[in-house]
Amino acid sequence: MNLPFFIAKRYLISKKSHNAINIISGISITGICIGTLALVIVLSTFNGLTNLVQSFYNSFDPDLEITIKQGKTFDPNSIAFQSLKKIEGIAYFTEIVEGNALLKYEDKQCIAKVKGVSADFSKMSRIDTLVSEGDFNISKNNIVIGKGISTILQTRPNDLSTLISIYAPKRGKVSSLNPADGLNELKAYPAGTFFVNLDEFDYTYTIMSIEKARELLDYTNEVTAVELGIKKGSNEGKIVKEITLLLGDNFEIKNRAQQNASLYKTMRSEKLWTFIILIFILIIATFNVIGSLTMLILEKKKDITILHDMGADIQLIRKIFLMEGMLITIIGAFLGLLFGSILCWIQQHYEIIKMSENLAYPVKFEVSDILVTMIAVLSIGFLAAWYPVRIVTKKHLAF
Repeated sequence: MNLPFFIAKRYLISKKSHNAINIISGISITGICIGTLALVIVLSTFNGLTNLVQSFYNSFDPDLEITIKQGKTFDPNSIAFQSLKKIEGIAYFTEIVEGNALLKYEDKQCIAKVKGVSADFSKMSRIDTLVSEGDFNISKNNIVIGKGISTILQTRPNDLSTLISIYAPKRGKVSSLNPADGLNELKAYPAGTFFVNLDEFDYTYTIMSIEKARELLDYTNEVTAVELGIKKGSNEGKIVKEITLLLGDNFEIKNRAQQNASLYKTMRSEKLWTFIILIFILIIATFNVIGSLTMLILEKKKDITILHDMGADIQLIRKIFLMEGMLITIIGAFLGLLFGSILCWIQQHYEIIKMSENLAYPVKFEVSDILVTMIAVLSIGFLAAWYPVRIVTKKHLAF
């Protein structure tokens, strides 16, 4: 058996002459346990929230979006784009026309972004599953609007008595002095309302057929973007490379993370800073380890002298007390990981804590987070044990 480990274990569980040492050791284990538990729960909650937000965006954003670098529109009927449809792994090819417009319904109005989509859009995005009122119907003069826009305009799905008027500026110069002559107008029925649960979609987008969007925005065959859906299990990186070879450097290809780069960067930063703050709290909690080991070394001076007389050198004695500190850290870290995992499992399966009436706080374990947490906790515990062992033995133990 490893001698330092054996003696350290005996020192940890044996009764000391000064009860304060047992109390401080218990407090040390408890502090490390709580710190580790907090890290596990907070990081798992951040993972769950990140996945939740991603699911909201993924219900509207495509796997890949192609836009032109210079200018606003481009022709999707070129040979390169037609060849793009044949790339293995691409399941959906959707033409998109976007532009700003004014929506007016009875005496209410709001600014919105018109999104004209081709036939594959509903299959690719599954946006029909997000329709909370009415139906996803963009045939003929039907449109589908965000829940926020519907609230502002107070529309009623499938209300055939009152149409929404949609206005957009005409392209090119307008010679008339009448401002109304500079606008295209489209009358449409509000066939349904979609609800993504994100204001930047619910209060922004109005979806219609691409033909009606081109008519409203004065386009012919142009598009502002092409959205692609990828087959499950396909290599996204390989597909992006093939698209780049076909289209050249004039087009920008963005995956979901790149389409919302600022959001993903913000969420990663928040997770990192939360982790750092909790690490500082854990460092404070490990100060008890320093106190516990210092008192233990002073109490065991007689035992240390006997060990030295039996042939133990200073390095072996330091290993004993260093192992003592690591045992305190490991026990606290293990208990924190165990209790944190149990609490997260309970939240996952029973949804005890709610964000809202119908939505529980999401949690998700990631092995990388657990590994980083354990490495951080054990590193802090090692430093907290090394300092008193090195300094106190040097100062009080002279052989």
